[in-house]
Formats: sequence, structure tokens, C-alpha cells
Amino acid sequence: MTVAIPQHILVAPAGFKESLDADMVAKAISAGVRRAIPGAFIKAIPMPDGGEGTAEMLAKSTGGRLVRKTVTGPVGQPVNSHFALLGGTAEGVAVVEMAAAAGLRLVPRDMRDPTQTTTYGVGELILAALEHDIHTILIGCGDSGTSDGGLGALQALGARVTDQSGNEVGQGGRYLQQVAALDMSGLPAAIRDGKVKLVMALNAHNILTGERGVARVFGPQKGATPAQVEELEKGFENWAAKLAEYRLPQAGSVDFAKGSGTGASGGLGAGLAAVGAQLVSRFEALLDSGLAGFDLNGLLKKADLVITAEGAIDFQTPRGKVPAEIAWRAGNMGVPVVALAGTLGKGAQDVYDIGIDAIASIVPIPMSLEQAIVDGERLLIEATERMMRTLLLGASIAARKMDKENYNW
Repeated sequence: MTVAIPQHILVAPAGFKESLDADMVAKAISAGVRRAIPGAFIKAIPMPDGGEGTAEMLAKSTGGRLVRKTVTGPVGQPVNSHFALLGGTAEGVAVVEMAAAAGLRLVPRDMRDPTQTTTYGVGELILAALEHDIHTILIGCGDSGTSDGGLGALQALGARVTDQSGNEVGQGGRYLQQVAALDMSGLPAAIRDGKVKLVMALNAHNILTGERGVARVFGPQKGATPAQVEELEKGFENWAAKLAEYRLPQAGSVDFAKGSGTGASGGLGAGLAAVGAQLVSRFEALLDSGLAGFDLNGLLKKADLVITAEGAIDFQTPRGKVPAEIAWRAGNMGVPVVALAGTLGKGAQDVYDIGIDAIASIVPIPMSLEQAIVDGERLLIEATERMMRTLLLGASIAARKMDKENYNW
């Protein structure tokens, strides 16, 4: 009897928010695979998706470096942050990871009010990057803890945002309804004149307003009450109108309310698009550009099995999440894909339609979110081992059936 055991396994996960970054997830999955198949050839590639860890991953892959910087955090307190200066063929590119300045993990659980959090620190990181000899700033959008439409980032960059009385508005999404005018003359010349290109690596499915907009889809996830969701939605509608009125000429004809990517990172996409930032699919910007340091499609061709992962698999997964991108590329090559998640939410079964062959939660028994986060590494290793042993059992049954196909029961 011959058992078809997968020998070449590609591990290509995203991170688990507030628990494990993509590199840690990749290592944990690899450890779980080795428990079940000790001799497997494993290629682990943490997937840069614009969220936590992206700047460090790209710095390592290009021989660049991280630059440390203290900036204003999402709740107004100083936080230790960083950006990357890339090396090699990517020299002259800086990577600003918005999560490093305004990520969800930087917002204490008892302060998760998306009407008050700010992207001011993101603007400060951009300013710091402009002090170096660069021609492009790649802004990674993901794992955000803010919903201010990029108001704070523009304020930090020198834009003057005022109400009907001519007074500058405060920081946070709660002030978006008050915005009456923007004065962009205080922006750095490199941005105002378009000498440094801003490229946002984002989820193009995210839009600013409407039923699929920032307020209604992501507001509750970041702590918004139903009343605050409506407050944010009205604010974003006004903000979109003002951005369209006062945008810089290089911004072109962006639809700030409904355009692809305008809702990225709580609307940061819309805010920076008004000063000329290009809104680009994160996988096009990070993977197909060559900055990631590996050929994903080439690795997929050599794999017998792909294991991907993300903190949650639900109705949002098909809308530009890492497992969906992996499944799409692997499916084109006929490579099976399994996905692990911290939680399986509403609409998780929809991922079967996009090419993911099997899914599983890493949580085996009821437990609090806090406990799952603390034990994330152990849970992921054990869940991977269970998944692999199940696959081995299926292969064994299939092989046994082939051996007995000429026998009557």
C-alpha cells in the first residue's frame, strides 16, 4: 500500500492580530507540520500584507534597515515606532507601516473609541522618512486601530483643517462632520510638488462610505456603538466631499467616497489620496513588485500543499485578505490549499468558493479571546498537527481503497 504524503509544503500565512506576527505564525505552522511529517520539505514565507511586521520583513529581504522614531500614538500618547529604508535594488524606497504608529494593538481595550483615535503618528513617520534621500514612500495599510479618514495624518503633514469659523478641528473621526475647508499649503514641498511618490499598499475592496464602508463594516470591530457608526458615516460623507474640493492637482479624479481603497486603514486611503498618494492593491505593491524578496508564483509551482492562515476567516476573507490571494494563485496552478484561523466567523464557508479546500480553527475548546491570544503559538502548533494528521488519514484511506478496489465487500 502506497500513501500519498505531501512532501513539499509551502507555508504562507498572515499574522494574527494582537497575538502573533506573520513570521511567528509561519514558524508555528512549520513546527506543527514537522510533528506529523518529520521529513517534509517546508518553505515558510510570512506574507507581507501591509500590516504589522511589513516594514521589518521588507527591510530584511532587501538588505535595508529600520529607523526608530517616537511618534504620537492612536490615543494621543507617545509610542515607539519605526519605518524602513530599503536596500539593494529598492534603495530610495521608504516603508511606513501605519500599524506601527496607529495599529489596533496600540489602542488599550478600555480606550477603543474609533471616533477619537488618530493617524497623526502616521503623518509623523512620513515626515521622518522625508528627511532621508528617497524617491518613494510605500505606506502599508493593515491592522489599523483608527477611523479618522486620514485626518490626523494630514494634520501632522502640515495641512490646516478648519471648521466653518476658521478654527482648526481636533484629532479623531468625531471631527470629520465639522470640516469646512482644507489648506494644503503647509505640506512638505516634496509632497506638494510630487517629487516624492506616495504609494499605499492596501485592500482595494475597502471603500470609505456606504454599507460596505469604513463606519459600518469596521467601526464595530474597533469599538464603535451603533450611534457612533452613524456619526462616523456622516463624518466620512462630509470628509469625502471636502477632500474632493481641496485635493492637490496630482490627486486626479479619485472618487473619495466610493473609490477602491479609499476606506483602507479607517479611511487613511482617502486622506492621503487627496495629496496624490497612489492606491494600489497590497499584493501588487508588495509581492508582484519584487520587494518581498521571493517569487511566490514560483514557489507555488513546486508545492504539493499550501497552508495559509489569518486571525479570522469570515465573510471578509474573500475581499482581498491573504488566504484569498493565496488560494487564487494556488488554484491557478492546481495546488490544494488549507487555511487555519483563530476564529471562524460568519460566512467562513464562503471561502470554499474561492479555492480554499479546508479550514479549521486553532481553538479546540471554549476559551476567552485573551487566553487564546496568550496561548496562540501553542494552539497554532497543535492545530497544524491535527490538520496534517487528518490529511494523512485521508491519504491512507484513499490508498487503501485503491488496494481493495478489485475486492467485493
